[in-house]
Amino acid sequence: MTIARRPFIPVAKPIVSDDEKQAVLEVLDSGQIAQGPRTEAFEHAFAEYSGVKHAVAVNSGTAALIVALQAHGIGPGDEVITTPFSFIATATSIIACGAKPVFVDVDPYDLNVDPELIEDAITPQTKAIMPVHIFGHPARIAEIAQICDDFELALIEDAAQAHGAAHQGRRAGSFGTGCFSFYPTKNMTTGEGGLITTDDDEIAERCAIIRNHGQVRRYHHDHFGLNWRLTDICAAIGLVQLKKLEGWNEARIRNAEQLSSLITAAQTPVVRPGDRHVFHQYTIRLARDRDDVQMRLQESGVGTAVHYPIPIHQQQVIKDLGLGDVSCPVAEAASKSVLSLPVHPSVTPEEIEYIAAAVNEAARA
Repeated sequence: MTIARRPFIPVAKPIVSDDEKQAVLEVLDSGQIAQGPRTEAFEHAFAEYSGVKHAVAVNSGTAALIVALQAHGIGPGDEVITTPFSFIATATSIIACGAKPVFVDVDPYDLNVDPELIEDAITPQTKAIMPVHIFGHPARIAEIAQICDDFELALIEDAAQAHGAAHQGRRAGSFGTGCFSFYPTKNMTTGEGGLITTDDDEIAERCAIIRNHGQVRRYHHDHFGLNWRLTDICAAIGLVQLKKLEGWNEARIRNAEQLSSLITAAQTPVVRPGDRHVFHQYTIRLARDRDDVQMRLQESGVGTAVHYPIPIHQQQVIKDLGLGDVSCPVAEAASKSVLSLPVHPSVTPEEIEYIAAAVNEAARA
């Protein structure tokens, strides 16, 4: 059976309305364009949303990771345990601090780092564990937090894809030091931007200092830092988007549930009982040639993306740095089978039905 083609459905579609535009115009009219009162208001709002005491805004998700690592004192000679199945910034942020990423394979259930493999990777040089809440599904973060407590390690959550995700009733980013991204394809955006969440007063203070050239007060630089500041223009967008986030997350969850009820020719995403998956990506796993399925879906008008085609430890830059000599068979197999489908709030129920039918047809071809 050949399904009738519809207009192209993109895999991601940022939503920006007149509300965001008006908020930006108000900032421009105020004359306070760089970090200022909107940034502070955005920090307070996101901290409250996440259930933490502090939030420190920065200018990208990568900056959030680097600043958080530096605030925890991570530097040359240190090791940070993390996942090989993520965007490369998870690892390069560690490298940027002079430390070494140590890759631990992922759980085949949800493709998050496997807590049962972490302890074997801990050495005297290990200073932190950095799990990623991949695709919006929380890692087994309570177990990882316990390991951190047992071995006196910092817990830095890469929550770049997990705005509003929850594990055991707690938001992602509230178990350790959380790091969020507000890139345009995320569940909410500030254009570019990032944010660090924490309950630790000292870590929050250090992050605020480090993001602003290490200044304790103006022109007094007691710490090493760079310009990681967020602008009030971006923060104004974030304040508007944060108010809409829960509605958008619920739409993503509904779309994901509908897709999973209709797709029969591929392995659909799982949700661990008790967790809240916010579906930054809806990522299936295919038993046949992924690239052929992707091409057929493109021809059918369904946008897709591969997250991620090469595990971090197999990226050339990581090999060149001598950090790729590790075997992560689950991540390596996943990279050959994963395919992300449109799940964003702009996708209609009729388009969901079309996407599922197109997937079933392409996967069985």
